[in-house]
Amino acid sequence: MDYKILIDKYYPEDDDLKALLMKHSRQVADKCILACERHPELQLDRAFVEEAAMLHDIGIRWCHAPGIFCEGEEPYIRHGLIGGEILRKEGFPQHARVCERHTGTGLMREQIIRQNLPLPEEDFTPETLEEQLVCYADKFFSKSHPDRVLSVADAARSLEKFGHEGVEKFLEWAKKFE
Repeated sequence: MDYKILIDKYYPEDDDLKALLMKHSRQVADKCILACERHPELQLDRAFVEEAAMLHDIGIRWCHAPGIFCEGEEPYIRHGLIGGEILRKEGFPQHARVCERHTGTGLMREQIIRQNLPLPEEDFTPETLEEQLVCYADKFFSKSHPDRVLSVADAARSLEKFGHEGVEKFLEWAKKFE
C-alpha cells in the first residue's frame, strides 16, 4: 500500500490543510516507528503502523474545524469514522479500524450514549497493539499547535477532561511503548 497515493487522492491540492495533515501524520508515524524499533519483543507490524499513522486523520477534510483549515460540515468527532469509511471503500479495513479507534484513548458505547455523541452506538476502542500504538502516539501532537510535542505527563493531563479511565489506559500504553 502507498499511503501517499491515497492522501493525494483525497487531498489533491497542496494547501494549508494538506500540509498540516502531512506534518501531523508524519509526527505520529515517526513516534510509532521509534516504538517499533525500541520494542522488538512486541512484534509490531512496522509497515502497517507507519501506513495507519499516516492515514489516521484522512477524514478531517469533511469536518468543521476552521482553526485547522477544515471547512466541512461534519462535527470533528466524526473524522475517524469518515476516515474509516474512506479506507474501507479503498479496500483497507485494518487501516480503517485505526481511523475509527484513535479518538481520545478510544470511545466506548456507553460514552457515546451518555454524551449523546454523533456516532454509532458501538465501541470504538483500540484492540490490537498496532491500533493502541497509533492512538497513543497521536496524543503527543496537536494539529492546533503543530510545533508542540507533549510529554507523557502533559498528554495524560490533556486526557483528564475525558475521564480518569482514559488517563489510566494512556499511562499503561506509555509503559508498553516508551
